[in-house]
Amino acid sequence: MFYAYGMSITLRYAGSREQGTAILNDAFMKVFDNIRKYDTDRPFKPWLRRIIINTAIDHYHKNQRKPNFSEFELTENQMVEEETILSGITYQEIVDMLRELSPAYRAVFNLFVIEGYSHEEISKKLGISVGTSKSNLAKAKRKLRMILEKSIMK
Repeated sequence: MFYAYGMSITLRYAGSREQGTAILNDAFMKVFDNIRKYDTDRPFKPWLRRIIINTAIDHYHKNQRKPNFSEFELTENQMVEEETILSGITYQEIVDMLRELSPAYRAVFNLFVIEGYSHEEISKKLGISVGTSKSNLAKAKRKLRMILEKSIMK
């Protein structure tokens, strides 16, 4: 019943569909192992979502061979380009674009933009500095813009 919902989350973090499936399988195992801890007075989906996200982060840590982080703070005078939303892009196209990001950029982008975590929370979850989180987000956005522009030019 929650497979499609779970896959929609894991595919944003995973480098491939197979990796997404592995993350989701691990997440469901955690759900089944901890189902007694679930508070039935609260909605199920947010509880499940949190488990899936944390499992994806666990996989990120396990598969992280060589950190791909830049250790510098963004300067305050750095110009932030205006963000625009383009219609006509399918969900699968967005997932494919996210897969083109490095695991470090993809994790920060997902946690900040999609899940709504702060840079402080991301730094704690991923074991990086706040500056690295900000830097990786800026680089992920820049890379996604380049990917998007390239796909529009086709």
